[in-house]
Amino acid sequence: MVAVRLDKVCKRFGTVTALEGVSLEIESGELFFLLGPSGAGKTTLLRCLAGLETPDEGSIAFNGEDVTRVEPHLRQTGMVFQNYALWPHLNVADNVGFGLKQLRRPREEIVNRVRDALAMVRLSGQENMRIHQLSGGQQQRVALARALVIQPRCLLLDEPLSNLDARLRQELRGEIRRVCKEAGLTAIYVTHDQKEALSLADRIAVLTAGQVRQIASPRELYRRPRDQFVADFIGETNFIEGEILRAEAGAAWVRTTVGEFQGALVETTGAPTPGGKVILSIRPECLRLLEEPAEENTITGRIGQVTYFGEVAHYVFEVGGQGLRICELNPRSWEGRREKTLYAYADPDDVVVLPG
Repeated sequence: MVAVRLDKVCKRFGTVTALEGVSLEIESGELFFLLGPSGAGKTTLLRCLAGLETPDEGSIAFNGEDVTRVEPHLRQTGMVFQNYALWPHLNVADNVGFGLKQLRRPREEIVNRVRDALAMVRLSGQENMRIHQLSGGQQQRVALARALVIQPRCLLLDEPLSNLDARLRQELRGEIRRVCKEAGLTAIYVTHDQKEALSLADRIAVLTAGQVRQIASPRELYRRPRDQFVADFIGETNFIEGEILRAEAGAAWVRTTVGEFQGALVETTGAPTPGGKVILSIRPECLRLLEEPAEENTITGRIGQVTYFGEVAHYVFEVGGQGLRICELNPRSWEGRREKTLYAYADPDDVVVLPG
């Protein structure tokens, strides 16, 4: 296992700045995700960690040792690529053992380590299979075994599930976490899939335009986004513009065009000034439909468009000239309520007050 530290890393390609002053501290044994839209700099950062790119500025350290300009094969990192990069003319065992052969390890050692790596990814007995005979999920496991067999200090994964169908991706998420934790690996995982990151990560760094916007646990990132970009990128949310009425002890009371709300302040270092502009973020599942208004944090409206998904229904709640999204679990009937005036309530802890 290895602790990884990046200090003000910058990388440019001509006039394009891919990374701009990125600083991260990744703990030993942590499953750390780099999450962001296309072009955010995630893969460039991963390639810098692997030694496939060299930063223009800043430094990278493994366990306190500066590896910024160390050759890739000397860093002891294993990498799983988006397209797996498997050799079609080699069988499973030869693909997995390829790196060990390049390192000129003894044949008996190669056989034993390949066997152990395949057992870890649950492919025992598949040593002689050809790559074209494997399913997409099995090919992904071979690529993972190939990265594990060299016993890396750090495992780097570049969107390893992106080429798989949705059901197989879901099945293999847990497998990747299991393998990383059983092997005691520090793993750094690139994705643009929010659900993948939320379900697997110990911590997540959200990037955009080569900069880190927030680093937090999945729960904190979802419940307490730091700004509008993070709130919008992680899951779904409703944004409501407002102005501060008063604030105290991490809470704020906000006036909006659809009503007054009490919410939680993201930044608690200083109370915002009354009259200051803010934006409320309320997740669709945090709005609960009521027949009668609650004492606080209640808005009045009607159900508009309905999208039914079986276990959940998504409503557009029409209020004050705008449509707020509401998610209702295990919906039984909405037809009888569509013509009624209803009330949507949000607990103050579920209302996040963001900078305007």
